[in-house]
Amino acid sequence: MDARVSELFCSGNGHGAASQGVASNGKPGNGYPVAPKKACVKNNKKAKARFPRNFKPSNNTPYLPPEAKLVYQIGVEDNGMLVGLSEEDMRASLKTLHKLAEKIGADITVLREQEVDYDSDEPHKIAEVLIRKVPDDQQFLDLRVAVLGNVDSGKSTLLGVLTQGVNYSESRTAEEICESASKMITFIDLAGHHKYLKTTIFGLTSYCPDFAILVVSANTGIAGTTREHLGLAMALKVPIFIVVSKVDLCTRATVERTVRQLERVLKQPGCNKVPMVVSSMDDAVTAAQQFAQTPSVSGESLDLLKVFFNIIPPLSNSKEQEELMQQLTEFQVDEIYTVPEVGTVVGGTLYSGICREGDHLVVGPTDSGQFHKLTIGSIQRNRSACRVLKAGQAATLALGDFDRSLLRKGMVMVSPEMNPTICWTFEAEIVLLFHAKTFHKGFQVTVHIGNVRQTATVEAVYGKEELRTGEKAVVLFKFIKHPEYLKVGAKVLFREGLTKGIGHVTKLQPNPPSQSEDDDA
Repeated sequence: MDARVSELFCSGNGHGAASQGVASNGKPGNGYPVAPKKACVKNNKKAKARFPRNFKPSNNTPYLPPEAKLVYQIGVEDNGMLVGLSEEDMRASLKTLHKLAEKIGADITVLREQEVDYDSDEPHKIAEVLIRKVPDDQQFLDLRVAVLGNVDSGKSTLLGVLTQGVNYSESRTAEEICESASKMITFIDLAGHHKYLKTTIFGLTSYCPDFAILVVSANTGIAGTTREHLGLAMALKVPIFIVVSKVDLCTRATVERTVRQLERVLKQPGCNKVPMVVSSMDDAVTAAQQFAQTPSVSGESLDLLKVFFNIIPPLSNSKEQEELMQQLTEFQVDEIYTVPEVGTVVGGTLYSGICREGDHLVVGPTDSGQFHKLTIGSIQRNRSACRVLKAGQAATLALGDFDRSLLRKGMVMVSPEMNPTICWTFEAEIVLLFHAKTFHKGFQVTVHIGNVRQTATVEAVYGKEELRTGEKAVVLFKFIKHPEYLKVGAKVLFREGLTKGIGHVTKLQPNPPSQSEDDDA
């Protein structure tokens, strides 16, 4: 963690977190897309396929990658020469691709077409086609995007246009959209005002977003919490791209000034990014394909933003997800509801393992450090029934008549075989991003670790009397209200006023012998 990120935290402005979804229309299917060579060869004009870096099809693995996707180039020779196809040949090639895709249940989207110079009397074009296939064991591809930005930057307006204008134009219900969608994007609308910073941090640490949007108003530029939100995303290593809003209210010179201001911030040592300005369809396609490697993009067109969302894949590596699915079940509780005729319902993210209807888990820790037994009822993802929940997926779980008063945000529901432990105190290796004076023993901060958010006291700063901005140390923290379930290696973010720091858990205080799992619940 580069201490220079602290430069982004020296400024600090709105409502609570809410999530909304937008889907790319399509039909969910099964397996991998396989396009025979002859499908895109017309008059010896060949097409070339490009697979994502982590795309490794295998017939032996029990779980498929989160997304089987390729970008197919039509009218490109094997040696890379752009020869193009005539209009008639292009139509025939696309028709063949559509037929093949339909047979295996894949979606096809023509990303862009471009004329090329070719020694012919009729014009020739090349095309880039996105072929996407939802694996057998998934209903749709799931992407979570946190939306950051200063108050009045236009976040909610942008989300309103995206979530209402894209999918609801055909008067379809949310359930119908989920049924027909091949890709579902959940937007987490986070608070823009500084006094709601704890809500913003909770959204970034607990909801496990794949990406973050930083919305910047063209007429105000980097103002209020903009720099701080950028710093949070950078510190938590959440890939971020920037959307410049309200460009219709400003002169071109004002918009360009804001873009230049953003470029300067992104290039400074704390960020060290190479920004790419998206101003055309080609830019949008290129940026989406390269986003995982260079996650710093700004744009100003709604149509380009939709294309960008359609192309970017989930960040989760298929091998990593498969390994997590083999572990014992661990579900993080982020929200708690009471639903008529259903009972107690919890919302959150499955961190590891697999969760099915009827599974027996334990939930805790309570204020006294206990875990209570419960049984999973029905499971829903994006308002659609789901029988099996897998690692990395967010969902709501019905718990029937389980006493809601025994639950709180920050708890975990885990497999009884895990024998979950709790801690009152923990050690963390931290770097102090910003502090007006000095950081020392006795200082109280709000600690964020995943879905855990609680006030803790600094019990010791090992090797030093105090810390100043940019300095590192191992610190002992103690929770002041109740014990928590933590893991070594988990990211830690703490704050108190202007004080902010980040690090990771290095050691946990053992569970007191007097506290044990509750077998009577």
